[in-house]
Amino acid sequence: MSFVVGLTGGIGSGKSAAAAEFGRLGAAVVDTDAIAHELTEAGGGAIPEIRRVFGPAAIEASGAMDRGKMRARVFADPLAKKALEALLHPLIREESQRRIAAARAPYVIHVVPLLVESPDYRRRVDRVLVIDAPEALQVERVRSRSGLSEAEVRAIVAAQATRAQRLAAADDVIENRGTIEALREQVAALHRKYLEYSQAAQ
Repeated sequence: MSFVVGLTGGIGSGKSAAAAEFGRLGAAVVDTDAIAHELTEAGGGAIPEIRRVFGPAAIEASGAMDRGKMRARVFADPLAKKALEALLHPLIREESQRRIAAARAPYVIHVVPLLVESPDYRRRVDRVLVIDAPEALQVERVRSRSGLSEAEVRAIVAAQATRAQRLAAADDVIENRGTIEALREQVAALHRKYLEYSQAAQ
């Protein structure tokens, strides 16, 4: 069984950039957001159930889930949010477990945005790595890449665990408030540490 590091952080903290760097250094990356996208794109495994539960309006002409519509719907309706999570989460967990089991790298970086909020995922990882950034920087990053308003981004941030909650759950922390080079240096140091841990765990 692989040594598994759960990588988490708030929206706009830099999870994807950190995960990509771990992957470049040789870790296997299993990203729950990427799996969710695959399940909800045209032909994805979750599409028939999404159509059944939420109706044809939830599906774009392309056959993919209409992300904009569903985002607005689950933000406005807690029951719709629960229904979508109940549908997607078991599929995401099952596929992430399959990919972790199949990994042949020295260790796995398991990217789970809601790791701190999900005890089930917390039990599946050997260590928790938090990518941390100040909230103002998170908002700025998400606005520049997504076109969402500041109020929309802050609503997403408010719906997630707080920085303090994430940091309290962390075994390791990457401070991502500067350059990509600074991020890479921190990833490289942790990569060396995780290689040692994975060898010790064998």
